[in-house]
Amino acid sequence: MEKANYKDFLGKKVHIVMDRPMGVKHPKWNFIYPLNYGYVPNTISGDGAELDAYIIGVFEPLEEYEGKCIAAIHRLDDDDDKLIVVPDSRKFSNKEIEALTEFQERFFEHEIIRENIEFNSLIPELSVSNMHISKKFYMDLGFQVRYERKEDKFCFLQLEENQIMIEEDNNNWNTGKLEYPYGRGINISMTISDVEKMYNKLKEKDIKFFLDLEVHEYRVNDKISLDKEFLVQDPDGYLLRFNN
Repeated sequence: MEKANYKDFLGKKVHIVMDRPMGVKHPKWNFIYPLNYGYVPNTISGDGAELDAYIIGVFEPLEEYEGKCIAAIHRLDDDDDKLIVVPDSRKFSNKEIEALTEFQERFFEHEIIRENIEFNSLIPELSVSNMHISKKFYMDLGFQVRYERKEDKFCFLQLEENQIMIEEDNNNWNTGKLEYPYGRGINISMTISDVEKMYNKLKEKDIKFFLDLEVHEYRVNDKISLDKEFLVQDPDGYLLRFNN
C-alpha cells in the first residue's frame, strides 16, 4: 500500500476510527488522552501504521467520527504526521491546536500545515535588496514559505502565528531612499511558543544576535509582565524581536 500523504486530506471530510478515545491512558507512556485520537482506516503512514488523527471540538469519548480535516501536524523529526479533524462549523487557530495537542506533540519538532492561509489582520511587508539572500535568512530563522510570486520577487512567510511579506525593492510605494539599515526606528515583535528553544537553535546556526536572550520587565497597566526575548537584524537591517 502506498504511503498516505496528509496533504491529500486537508479541507476534506474524513472518517476516523478511535483506538485511543478521550480519557484512556497511553499504553506505554501512561499519560491520559484529553481528546479523542484515532486513525484513518485503510491507510498507511510513515511509521508503518495507519495515518493518525486528533479530534478537536468534541467533548465526549468516541468510537468513530466523521469531520473536516482543517490542518495537519507535520513532524520534522519523526515520520508520523497527524491530521486535525473537527466538526464542520468549528475553527481553531494554530495556537489553539498547539495547546490542545501539546500533551503529545511537545516531544517532537513539528509544524502545522493548512490547506488555506489564514491571514493576520496586520502583516508587515518589507522591501529587501536581494530576495534570494533574504528568503534564505528567514527560512534559516524557521519561517515557512506559504506562497511566492517569483516573477515579482515576492514571498509570503510564516513562523507559528507570525506572518511577514518580503519583496525585492522595485521603487513602488517608497517614501524615501532606502539605505542600510532599513526600517530605522521600528522593531517587528513576534511571539514564539518556545523562544529559548528557538534562540538555542539559532545559536547553533551561528546567527548573529542584535540582543542576546534576556528577561525584561514591562509594566502593563498595573501589572508587571516578564518577557523573555532576543533580537536579530535581517540582511537589510530590519530589527526582528522574538519573545514569549
